[in-house]
Amino acid sequence: MIALALCTVFALPMPQEDPGPQGAPATGETQEEGHHGHHGTRAPLPSAAEIAKLPKDGGPEFNRLVFSKSPYLLQHARNPVDWHEWGPAAFFLAETRDVPVFLSIGYSTCHWCHVMEHESFEDPEVAARMNKAFVCIKVDREERPDIDQLYMTVTQRMTGSGGWPMTVIMDSEKRPFFAGTYFPKNQIGQRPGMMQLIEGVSGAWTDNREGVMASADAIVKDLVNSQPSGAGEMLGASALDLAQQQLSQRFDAVHGGFGDSRKFPVPHELRFLLRRGRSEPTGDAVQMAVKTLDGWRLGGIFDHVGFGMHRYSTDAVWLLPHFEKMLYDQALCAMAFVEAWQVTGEPRFERAAREIFEYVSRDMTSPGGGFYSAEDADSEGEEGLFYLWTPAELIQILGEKEAQFVVARFGIEEGGNFVEEATGRRLGLSIPHLDRFLSDEDAARWAPLRAKLFNVREERIHPLKDDKVLTDWNGLMIGAFASAGFAFDDPELVGYARRGADFLRANLRTKEGRLMKRWRAGEAGLDGMLEDHGYLASGLLDLYRASQDPRDLAFARECVDTAIAHFWDAKGGGFFLSPDDGEALIVRAKDAYDGARPSGNSVMATAMLRLYRLTGETSYRDRATETIRAFSGSIARAPSTSTHMMMALHDLLDGESVREVVIVGDAGAEDTRAMVRLFMGAGLAGDALVVRPPGPPEDPRVAALLAQVPYAREHRQLDGKATAYVCRGFVCQAPVNSLEALQELLAEPGPEFR
Repeated sequence: MIALALCTVFALPMPQEDPGPQGAPATGETQEEGHHGHHGTRAPLPSAAEIAKLPKDGGPEFNRLVFSKSPYLLQHARNPVDWHEWGPAAFFLAETRDVPVFLSIGYSTCHWCHVMEHESFEDPEVAARMNKAFVCIKVDREERPDIDQLYMTVTQRMTGSGGWPMTVIMDSEKRPFFAGTYFPKNQIGQRPGMMQLIEGVSGAWTDNREGVMASADAIVKDLVNSQPSGAGEMLGASALDLAQQQLSQRFDAVHGGFGDSRKFPVPHELRFLLRRGRSEPTGDAVQMAVKTLDGWRLGGIFDHVGFGMHRYSTDAVWLLPHFEKMLYDQALCAMAFVEAWQVTGEPRFERAAREIFEYVSRDMTSPGGGFYSAEDADSEGEEGLFYLWTPAELIQILGEKEAQFVVARFGIEEGGNFVEEATGRRLGLSIPHLDRFLSDEDAARWAPLRAKLFNVREERIHPLKDDKVLTDWNGLMIGAFASAGFAFDDPELVGYARRGADFLRANLRTKEGRLMKRWRAGEAGLDGMLEDHGYLASGLLDLYRASQDPRDLAFARECVDTAIAHFWDAKGGGFFLSPDDGEALIVRAKDAYDGARPSGNSVMATAMLRLYRLTGETSYRDRATETIRAFSGSIARAPSTSTHMMMALHDLLDGESVREVVIVGDAGAEDTRAMVRLFMGAGLAGDALVVRPPGPPEDPRVAALLAQVPYAREHRQLDGKATAYVCRGFVCQAPVNSLEALQELLAEPGPEFR
């Protein structure tokens, strides 16, 4: 009704948005018949040296975005649109000029953001009309998730879907009255063009201000009413059953994944299923996860030459991806592969995780240890061009015989298997993919051929790399490296997590202990949001499990305690997305929807439960419970859209089965390491492991640990050997100092919580 009313106010046709996958918002990467999606070769970002020489207004070539640190905003620094960054100055100017604000939100590797820029924001005619009609603001969604989440909710509620580029028009008090995603320059079918949009909004603003403001009031009221209003009943095991049932109903038994059209990797869905099926590795829950993971690794969504995961598949068979590579996808997908290996023991899942880590360590890790954000889909003005091949190229590089092998096994077609999503055009290029896993013999043959292709590909023009370091996404990557290093007993992987954590501690943590959002080009900026605190706390807990360094546990607690102090909703429970001393938006939002990334509330709930089991501090468990209750009303209807929160609920309900294990021994000693390895193989996801150095409480190493884990004060070695203390279901067993005795304790089945 709101969308219909707005289109009436502005005399515009109803926009036709692409539906997203079930249970998730659409991407906004809209496709239109007759639109090629080509946007020309991008100009390079201005260098720091160039920027330093510019006048304060950017000079004749640049707008004021040239002074931003965001690569996405810098991409728009040469636009003739008079862009502003989000801030009081832009809204004051809109009030002074008495014009609306045109807000455009996107990110550096968004293909359709580039298309809209080329069609409209680089067009002098469109830019001139925008500059006259609006104050124009650009926001990088990765830097300001609070703004993005708020106005994405508006867009979804107004249009029925959403995505990026996101277009929102509002008054100088930040109250929106129009929203959409991609708009071409001129109208295509029922989708308004920018030329019609500017004219319609300007006319309504001048001639029907009362109607515009009435629309804004209705939208704000609707937005306020959509927020969680208070804690509900606590969810039980039936919510877990329903979440699995809903996933099963949407499961594609042929190709894996959920739904029957475009498919996104949503690793927490699979991790939830793996957690559910851990006691039954051949059951339906695990098999859904396994089938989906195999679909990812075999399909074109996986980069078979350079490794790493592309953003999502435009089809149902995982063949045709959108080619951008996001750091969070690498982290979350790697975690799913690691957990699948832990549940099934299948070597292919360990290999897949290690391949992702090879890509990240090679291409996405800064010299200081922080992890870069993303790589673009486009190069030389075409999406995916960097990743595509022809049979003739393969013959030239590999020779006839070996090229035939690659063509046959990796589906390289003479006419090309790559089809433009927007037009259906075949460009004669192919995406490598597999229809089945390589045999050991074929894998050995492929390895040197892959290396040759990779070296040739390295000589191509590379897609743009978004080299900002984001605290939240780095927290995910730290957790992925640490979890894999712990599971695979690989100190090198743990080392990448350590360097990442040290980088964030040194560069993105203030003297007061607050987190900042983004680091780039030697400068940190922007207030940390809920996801920064939750994701980093979770990653640090993974690192503590792998390293047993009390500093990591202390840092994780600091992140959680800061979130409780500045983000906690004392009235309704759960966490707000922005801090209590941050910028005031029209609504201070809370959210528990687990989309492409898990929500900050879901991750905070799991982190607090882990802290409770590690430290014995019951207040963490109580707040985790309150967080789940805060969203129970909306989650109960569709728990499969909050699968990371379902993981938290699973851990909470499974409290009788979870084990708290303290091993007293030198971390580097073989008997201690043997006990830790035994724990690795038998541990459940929620199990807590503490390695206490031997010695009295006043020993500095012991004291550092006891500051975080006070209950380990009286734990001692027996007979000078590594000794394990195992507690389960709030009951502790007698300490043991042999592997056989520990194995027996760990093998005891826990009570069934359902």
